Amino acid sequence: MRGCRVGLVGAGGVAQRHARVLAGFDDVELVGVTDVAPEAASALVAQHGGRACADVAELLAAGPDAVYVCVPPFAHGPAEEAVIDAGVPMFVEKPVAVDLVTAERIADLIARRGLRTAVGHHWRYLSVLDQARELLGDRPVRMVSGSWLDKVPPVAWWSRRDRSGGPVVEQAAHVLDLMRALVGEVTEVTAYGNGTPPPVDGADIDSVTTATLRFAGGAVGTLSAACVLGWKHRAGLEILADRLALSISEDGLLIRDADGERHVPADPEAARVAVDRAFIDAVRGVGDDVRVPYAEALGTQRLALAVADSARTGETVRLTTPVGPTVLATGVTVDA
Repeated sequence: MRGCRVGLVGAGGVAQRHARVLAGFDDVELVGVTDVAPEAASALVAQHGGRACADVAELLAAGPDAVYVCVPPFAHGPAEEAVIDAGVPMFVEKPVAVDLVTAERIADLIARRGLRTAVGHHWRYLSVLDQARELLGDRPVRMVSGSWLDKVPPVAWWSRRDRSGGPVVEQAAHVLDLMRALVGEVTEVTAYGNGTPPPVDGADIDSVTTATLRFAGGAVGTLSAACVLGWKHRAGLEILADRLALSISEDGLLIRDADGERHVPADPEAARVAVDRAFIDAVRGVGDDVRVPYAEALGTQRLALAVADSARTGETVRLTTPVGPTVLATGVTVDA
C-alpha cells in the first residue's frame, strides 16, 4: 500500500506543528503547501518537502490523498468547500470557524458528501482519559469546573472578536470539548465578560470571561477564561462525582478518592502525534480511531459560541430549542 500524500492549507504555527509530526511518519509524503503569505509556504516546504502552491486549487491539482486546513478562525470556509468539492479527506484545525453559520454549512456539505474528516481536538487523545472514564464509571457527575488562564498569543488577529471569536472560542474550546467528552452535553449557559479588553493594540475581546453551565445529565459547572497574564497559568478540568475528585490537564490526571491521592502523568506531545496518526490511518484504511470528526466538533463549536454569546448579550443561552426563541446571528437561542 502506497503512502498517504498530504497537502497543507496554511503555513502558520499550527500547520508547522502538523508538518513536523507528519514528516516523522514513514507512510506520509507532504506534496504541497499553500498560504496567503507565499514566503511562509516556501519556508515550510523547504523544511519538509513538497512544493509551494499559489492557492488551494493548485494544491488539489497535486493530487493529495488528504488535506489539512490550518487557518485562523476567520479564514475557515472557502478552503473547506474546495476540499469537499474535490472529495478529499480533510483534517481541520480548531476552532472550525469564527461563527456557527460557517461551521454548520461545512458540516452539511461534509455529510452530503460522506467525507472522512477529523478536527484537531487532540486532548481527546490524552492517555489518561480512559482511566478517568473508568474511574467515573456509573457514578453521576455532580460538578465540573474548567479553566483556561493564559496570555494573549502573539498573533495580531487573536485579540479581535471578529477574527478569533475570543478566548472561549479559540482557546478554551479544548476544555469545553473535554467537558462534553467526559460529562455530556450542556443544555444551558449563562456567562459574563468583564467588558475590558487585554492591553493589546486593537483588542476588543473580553480579557476575562466566566460562565455557569447546566448539563443534560444533571451536573452543573463553571468555565473561567482569561488572557491577562504573561504565562499559561492553568488549563484543565476538575470533575466531582460521589466520593471522587479528578483534575485533568495536558500534563496528567490527579485522582483523589477513598484510596488517597495519586497522579498519573500524561504526555501532551504524544496526544498531538496521536490525533494525526489516527487521521492518516483512517485515510489509508488501516485504522478507525478518529475521535472528533467534523460533526462532533460542531457540538463543541455550538457550546463555545453559546458561552461567547451569553457573555456578549447578558442573556441565558439554551442549547435546546425553547418555545418562542430569539435566534442570534450565531444560531444559538436566548430567552426572549
